[in-house]
Order: sequence, then structure tokens, then C-alpha cells
Amino acid sequence: MNPRNLPVPAACFSALILFAGCAGLQVSGYLQQGRNALRAGKPATAVSYLRSAADLDPNYHAPDPFHGSVLTYLGRAYYETGNLAEARTVLEKALANDKEDYMAGFYLGLLRLRGGDQDSGRREVETGLKRIYATLESLSTSPYQGIYWDPGRKIRSQIQTVLSGKITPTEFLAEAEWIGRQLDEEIEKAQRDEIEDRYFKGGDGM
Repeated sequence: MNPRNLPVPAACFSALILFAGCAGLQVSGYLQQGRNALRAGKPATAVSYLRSAADLDPNYHAPDPFHGSVLTYLGRAYYETGNLAEARTVLEKALANDKEDYMAGFYLGLLRLRGGDQDSGRREVETGLKRIYATLESLSTSPYQGIYWDPGRKIRSQIQTVLSGKITPTEFLAEAEWIGRQLDEEIEKAQRDEIEDRYFKGGDGM
């Protein structure tokens, strides 16, 4: 039916649905561009895209198994530019919005480690690493997704090393940051490989 022929309330409702859908696509696009910039080592560019996404919907979460919020990615981008004060503000807001956003807690822990708060920083990073490990373990047992996520256990093995307590504080921070970057690569690769196999290589699409 043509929206022009709808009663006014129905036409307004249809317009709101259309607007919400367009806004959601826009947020998703900004988030993806920001993530791409982070992986390319361009955090300042990432800040620009992610700030635009957060302005549209600060509660938006990435549609992947780790569900990082747009604010978490923005906080991480600030972290990588060296703007630790802004990173802290954004990451704390991400956690205030969603206490289950363990990726926000992970990056907030990294920030605290950099600021010299070893005890609480390490606890938050370790909690985040354990949640990352558990998510990868769960994905690896999936009959449809298991072959795509950390197939060589590279990330999980490194998490075990970091959690072993056998490395120095400097190594702990560096390795945890590496895991964060590697996880971004893994999310992108796993989703890309799964889509290619299912829809472009004769997969069953299930």
C-alpha cells in the first residue's frame, strides 16, 4: 500500500519504522568502518566513524558473538590514540549502559594498567580474557561455526599463557593488547569465511 493512502497515525508509524531501519543501517556502517580503521592501525580515523555511530545510537552492539558495543569500540579507539582520559569516560559509560559488556571491562582494565593501577586493572583484564576464552570455546563446539573460530587455538593458547601468572607485568599488558587486536582480526575472518563457505561455495546456508 502506498504510504500516501494510509491514515495519518499508520503513515507516521510506517515512517518511524523506515527511519529506525535506515538509522540502524547507518550505525552499523559507521561501526564497521571504525572497526576497519582500527584493524588498519588508524585509530584517529576510527574515532571519527565510531563517534558518529555513538551519536546515533550509543547502545548499539556489534552483531557478532562478542557483542562489543559501539561505545566499547570508541573507547578502544581513544585508547589507541593515547587519549586515555576520554577512553576512560567512554568505557565507563559503556559499562554503565551494559554491565555484561565484558569487552568494555577488558579495555578499561588495560587502561588502568597503563595508568599504574595494577591490581584492579589486572583483575578486569583477566576477567575479560576468561570471558573471551569461554566464548571461543563455546563457538568451537558449534557444528556449524566451530571450524571458523580460532581453529588453531592461537588466541586461546595465548590467553592461557597470559593467565598463567608466569610473565612480567609489562609482558602481561603487551600480550593482552595483542589478544585484543587478534580477536578483532578473528571476528572479521571467521564471519567472512563462514559467509563465503555457506553462500558462495555451495554451503547449505544453515
